[in-house]
Parts: sequence; structure tokens; C-alpha cells
Amino acid sequence: MAYRCIVLVKQVPDTANISGQAMKEDGTVNRAALPAIFNPDDLNALEMALQVKEQHGGEVTVLTMGPPRAAEVLRDALYRGADRCILLTDRKFAGADTLATSYALQRAIERVGSYDLVFCGRQAIDGDTAQVGPQVAEKLGIPQITYAETILALRDGEITVRRALPNGRETVKCTLPCLLTVVGSANRPRPPSARKMIVYKLAATPLEYPELLQKWPEFETEEALDRYLSERDLRIPVWSAEDIGATEDKVGLAGSPTRVLKIDYVVLESRESKEIPPTPEGISSLIRELVQDYIL
Repeated sequence: MAYRCIVLVKQVPDTANISGQAMKEDGTVNRAALPAIFNPDDLNALEMALQVKEQHGGEVTVLTMGPPRAAEVLRDALYRGADRCILLTDRKFAGADTLATSYALQRAIERVGSYDLVFCGRQAIDGDTAQVGPQVAEKLGIPQITYAETILALRDGEITVRRALPNGRETVKCTLPCLLTVVGSANRPRPPSARKMIVYKLAATPLEYPELLQKWPEFETEEALDRYLSERDLRIPVWSAEDIGATEDKVGLAGSPTRVLKIDYVVLESRESKEIPPTPEGISSLIRELVQDYIL
């Protein structure tokens, strides 16, 4: 049996490069000031969906909500094997907390149509809440399996999954459709395929057309460029709040009861340091001190 999989991914700020300009005065992330990457756990979720497709057949649709530049992670998903990508972007989505985000994603998934499995990473590294996946499942009215590490069986309208918990493993069975949040230990995400990069290197959203026309002046108009990409299945659809039938008071800041009150920056300073010479005598002296201090 072939399975229709939807993968929710996110372009996130690289938290290894957080600076004092990481947050705006309203408590939202200043994404323009930070380098952006594919959320790590979402890569594991994408890999799990691709493995389902390879083993059972079907298709993988990747959906992301974010600013126009989030199309970068969608192209990355195509390079890795996704069949279809959709960018959910609108100024009305700006400043969304997990509640507003999950509502918008729920509406987008319902517009995608029928599905068997929804995958997402356990959590995003920018918020670390692990709330969006479970909230999407709740709004869709489908069961969820969190901390999914391995799909043990998938047949007869049921899925059996091993969960990775802090103190061990748990095996659960669930009916379809359902949502899985995937942990980082689930798999090793495949790298982008060189062949697929050649196929999809021109994939773009209509929001990127003005920039692309500067690179490809031979198309002359956005209409000609759109026709060229559409004929080759390289046009990445863009959906707005209106396209998914979202209620304005449920998206963005208007639909977000959560606010960041204060940001504290913690700087760890070394109070005492000692240089150990890279010699046998120096190492022996260090070991003696560690033994005397009951560290070893």
C-alpha cells in the first residue's frame, strides 16, 4: 500500500551564532539578523518519510511556514527526495507562537488533502518547546506518537513505532492517519542528491521571480518565467492566510497569547585556569592533582 506523507519543516536561526541582535523589542526572533539553517530534527522527520515512500510507495509533500527566504529549505527537501513542496507565507503570520503556528499548519494540511502520515521534528532549536507537532495533531483530530525513533511495522491501516524516551524505549501501535514527532537519533538524514540538485536547481516560488529575472533576462517577464517553471514542475506554490481560509484573529501576533517578557544573556567566565605543559611530567602532575582533589 502506498502512503501519502506530509512533512512539516522549519527554517530556523542557527543558534550557534546567537548575538545581542537575536531578539526584537516585541520579544519575537530577529530572523533577518541571524544565519538560517534547516531545523535538525526536521531533517530526521524528512528522512523517515522518505524511507516510508521507498519501502511502501506513495509521495512526500513538504510544508513550511516562514518568510519568503524559507524556500531555501524547500529546495533542500527536493534535493533529498521530496515530491512536492509548499511555502506558507504571509505578513499576517508574523510573530506567531506555537498556538497560532499550529493553527496555520492545520489549515494548510487540510488544504493539501487526504494524507496517511504527518511527520515533524520533535522540536525546533529556536523555540525548544516541542509543542507545534502535538498541537497540530490535536487540531487535526488525529492521534499522535511523540519521540518516534523507528517505524517497526506499517500495514493494514496501523503503524507500530518505537519511541525513544529519557529512561528507555517504548513500543506503541496506532491507527492511521496519525502524526509523528521524530527524534534526532531516529536516523542519519541522507545528503542532497547531486542528480536531484541538477533537476531542481531552478525550482522557485513566485516571490523569487524578480530576483531570478535579473539572472535570466531572456525570460523578460514574470509570466514567461512562471510558464517555464510550471511546465517543468519547478514552481513552488505559495499559500497565504487567505488561501488556507485562516481566520485573521487566530494567526500571527493576533492569535498568539504567548509573549516573551525578557531575554537574559548568560556569559560563562573562567575564574581560574592553569596551563599544563604537554609533557609526561606535566600530565603526571595533573593526574596527581585530580587524585588529591578526589576528582579521579
